[in-house]
Amino acid sequence: MHSDPPSLPERINLSGEGLVLRDWTEGDLAAMRELFDHPDIAYWTPIVSPFDEAAAHARLDRARQLRKNGTTILLAITTDGGAPLGEVMLRRAPEGTELGYAVGPAYRGRGLATRAVRLMATYAFEQLGAAQVILELEADNAASVAVATGAGFRLLDVPLITGEEKGRPYALETWGLDRP
Repeated sequence: MHSDPPSLPERINLSGEGLVLRDWTEGDLAAMRELFDHPDIAYWTPIVSPFDEAAAHARLDRARQLRKNGTTILLAITTDGGAPLGEVMLRRAPEGTELGYAVGPAYRGRGLATRAVRLMATYAFEQLGAAQVILELEADNAASVAVATGAGFRLLDVPLITGEEKGRPYALETWGLDRP
């Protein structure tokens, strides 16, 4: 018997780990540009670059459509529900429930991504019934490896995911965290 995964709620607000993960709003468009229009974000993520006003509008629209489709949640990382400091993503994919993140350069070094990943993983386990959540990241991205290990993920013995994006080759390792 096949059962469909639980639908995604129209609005989400998660609190814990000293963070509030909340939906992006039109009021965040300028902050999105500040967070995502940076060489590090352009290099390590599939987020478009340059990330201008049009890109911010497109990302907000796409986030809403993906949520409606039941595949992806994109939430602003905040400490108090106010100004966004980064983003955390949950994506339902054939290979599993994948998490991703990006923290604005001005806000790095505070454990925001690690805490946001742990909070989103808890949501995936408790609300969506995920048995495992995964991170796909490049081995030479030391900051992302630190997030994975800090959040309790382990490197899985699966083939590398290779490809090319934005004119550069990549090889992604898969890290996993099993449901407690």
